[in-house]
Amino acid sequence: MELSVLNIKGEDTGRKVTLSDAVFGLEPNEHAMYLDVKQYLANQRQGTHKSKERAEVAGSTRKIKKQKGTGGARAGSIKSPVFIGGGRVFGPKPRDYSFKLNKKLKRVARLSALSLLARDNRVALVESFSMDAPKTSEFRGILSNLKSTGKTLFVLPAADKNIVLSSRNLPKVKVSTAKDINTYDLLNTEKLLLVEQSVNELETLFSAK
Repeated sequence: MELSVLNIKGEDTGRKVTLSDAVFGLEPNEHAMYLDVKQYLANQRQGTHKSKERAEVAGSTRKIKKQKGTGGARAGSIKSPVFIGGGRVFGPKPRDYSFKLNKKLKRVARLSALSLLARDNRVALVESFSMDAPKTSEFRGILSNLKSTGKTLFVLPAADKNIVLSSRNLPKVKVSTAKDINTYDLLNTEKLLLVEQSVNELETLFSAK
């Protein structure tokens, strides 16, 4: 698959880059992508939820009424879950939601997501550029020139502080480096913008596995 390299004005530079079929031309594995996204979302959960059971709520432990003769159900504690203010039955407790996935499966998931974006023609290449200072309006103009107005994942070959700071106030834009991309971000974007050098980084990264 060949893609034209654009400059930051959205103009064709006349150069083309051939995307490797080993990275961008695979048959997507939907189950691998599902598991990788599931793990990513599970890892975001704090797991600090907690409710009090009957042994933990405040209240007297005395028997609130006599056992027999009242015409109602027997009751031994005001902290019983059947009463307002009582403890909760089998309530949530702090727990760790994270789980392990094999590295090979995670690699397949990322390759599948990249191939899916390439198949749907949602990948664009832009030549390497730099910004002298953080400037959100300037970065927004670059995205507009590249006709990327929806959710955008901008992939750099290496971290660039000025570009990251310029994009931070744009809610639909996420900037990442080639080595830090994940399946969730790839599937949660409408367009993948790759800085030209990041293609080589991706191909090197996945061929080394």
